[in-house]
Amino acid sequence: MTVAVVTDSTAYLPRGLAAQHGIHLVPLRVSLGHRQGRDTVDVSPAEVTAALADPATPVGTSRPAPAEFVARYRELLDGGASGVVSVHLSQRLSGTWEAARIAADEVDPGLVRVVDSRSTGMGLGFAVLAAARAAAAGLPGASVEAAAAEVAARSRVFFCVDSLEHLRRGGRIGAAAAWLGSALSVKPLLHVTDGLIEPLEKVRTAARATVRLVELAGWAAGPGPADLAVHHLGAAERAEDLVSRLAERLPAARPCLISEVGAALGAHAGPGLLGVVVIPPQAED
Repeated sequence: MTVAVVTDSTAYLPRGLAAQHGIHLVPLRVSLGHRQGRDTVDVSPAEVTAALADPATPVGTSRPAPAEFVARYRELLDGGASGVVSVHLSQRLSGTWEAARIAADEVDPGLVRVVDSRSTGMGLGFAVLAAARAAAAGLPGASVEAAAAEVAARSRVFFCVDSLEHLRRGGRIGAAAAWLGSALSVKPLLHVTDGLIEPLEKVRTAARATVRLVELAGWAAGPGPADLAVHHLGAAERAEDLVSRLAERLPAARPCLISEVGAALGAHAGPGLLGVVVIPPQAED
């Protein structure tokens, strides 16, 4: 029997990667006007981009209900899993971790371990992949949990947005609120730190933002074989350009993953989001 690994839709793993590694998904909920659906399952990134461009279509997201986690945990344990490690986006950004924690207490806190990645996107996704590899190696729940937490602690997430407006509406803007007055003339660069989205710096153009993302990734990765991922929403060409630049800047890094985010991130960051996630090599003892 092996440990089952669960995550939520904000990991935004590239298509097919979750199935390849036996990762189970509990998606966040999305509303596009009167339509309700599951992030990345019923609602595509293209639909999110179109809805965000239409002022008449409000876009919202909500956490999965604890009952959804309860059902998934019980299904996995009844199916033969020796335990469950459930890894989720930062509890400072969403109530998803809390819902999973409530479900774990109801099912069996001795068998279900819930990890706060203190990140999102592939900052979460790489932690989930580490947990899945540990589980596939036959490690016990405590070791699978530790593998996820260790990778999550090394993650660095940098991104730029076309406007702070969507982050302001969603209440995720934090200290970047001070930039609102100049938001029309700059491209804000932000990062995830201590589980929150915080301002990093301002640049004048989208081209300069891409350059800075490459520089920041290079600084975070160091010279070793880092893991890299690029995210975007409605900015596929810019994302491909960023991947190419990262390959030139970081030849020792592993091949860069690329995926488009869905509503759970897109509704707050807005179309034009471009980001890079870096997992630097583990420090040698």
